[in-house]
Amino acid sequence: MEQKLHTPEGIRDIYNKECESKLTIQKLLNHVFHLYGYSDIQTPTFEYNDVFREEIGSTSTKDLYRFFDRDGNILALRPDITPSVARAVATVFKEEELPLRLCYSGNTFINHSNYRGHLRENTQLGTELIGADSVQADAEMLALVSSCLKQVGLNEFQISVGHVDFVQSLLEQTALTTNEKVHVLTLLSNRNYFGIEEFLLSHNVKSTICKAFQLLPELVGTSDIFKKALEVAPDVKSQNCIKRLEKIDRFMKLYGSDRNIIYDLSMNGTYGYYTGIIFRAYTFGTGDAIVRGGRYDHLLEKFGKNTPSIGFAIIIDKLMNALMRQKINIKQRERIRLYYLHERVEEAIMIANYFRHKNRCFEMVEVHTSISLNKLEEHAIQSRASAYVYLREHEQMNIGNFISGQRKFFDLKQL
Repeated sequence: MEQKLHTPEGIRDIYNKECESKLTIQKLLNHVFHLYGYSDIQTPTFEYNDVFREEIGSTSTKDLYRFFDRDGNILALRPDITPSVARAVATVFKEEELPLRLCYSGNTFINHSNYRGHLRENTQLGTELIGADSVQADAEMLALVSSCLKQVGLNEFQISVGHVDFVQSLLEQTALTTNEKVHVLTLLSNRNYFGIEEFLLSHNVKSTICKAFQLLPELVGTSDIFKKALEVAPDVKSQNCIKRLEKIDRFMKLYGSDRNIIYDLSMNGTYGYYTGIIFRAYTFGTGDAIVRGGRYDHLLEKFGKNTPSIGFAIIIDKLMNALMRQKINIKQRERIRLYYLHERVEEAIMIANYFRHKNRCFEMVEVHTSISLNKLEEHAIQSRASAYVYLREHEQMNIGNFISGQRKFFDLKQL
């Protein structure tokens, strides 16, 4: 049988500059999380299947990677980290004083039934604010997303903010069956407004609700859309969600993040556990959202703890694609290569130790007498070294620094 030694479809290796950039981005984002007062949590890569069961409202069970343990229990690789955090909070933090601010990083696994180039393993960094149902909590999440994206160098991005109650209120007025409502939501997620209009008319939905659905494409923009939305809001619940968005908008101005906010009342949550505001962040260079989040006030109830919550996840792989296509460079740490002949190994170790104690990255590479200086310089450039030191037998050190492809010499004391 042929051995498969390459990575499975949708899974890939990350190495060299890309890997270093990815870890640097994660470090920058974690720094912002901590600035906002969030504490780290790590949850298991796989859990019992019940944590991600259908009623939780996470990824469809048909897209889970599932397997058995030795006792016959069904386990699943996590497709989404929020249910894992919810489970941990409900079981581990029972007596913890709320609100609770948690942040995480980890890989998620979704066995996409239609691959279409989507990665099946993604790295996510995110936060969860547990035990707060206020407008201030909603605004803090949006401000935190904005701060994170600016921290990694993004200036042009948009955070689309909606509220699940608006579309749900419209659907409740249609008298459609559950399956018919799902069909409307599918059309809505595909922005097929003509299809929605035709479907509603064929099912004799009252004209005022049909008109509200027709207006959804116009209910996208700044806070100016709220007045028009109130005119077509069918009930108190939908009116209240608009009023909440108005209050959030005032807080976003205080945070100085309103420039990147767009309100979109046609949005509906990707996950079934969303209950309030939902949001996604977009930027140039990727067609998918780089951040997904929202309020999930009833998710922890599934694990035995009744408390409101809100959170978001940054999809690192998609964020990196956007940064690359926008030619936004993530600053890499400077690494110096110390080339030496075997006869000078003791001196090389002493030099490396001295500068490592000064937090300089020194990589030691033993070479042979046959290597030329030009070859060594070429090797240093290929290895992405920012500088090199060469210790040759009975000779002074050759030191070179590479800046924008140009080599310049300097004294060792300058390192």
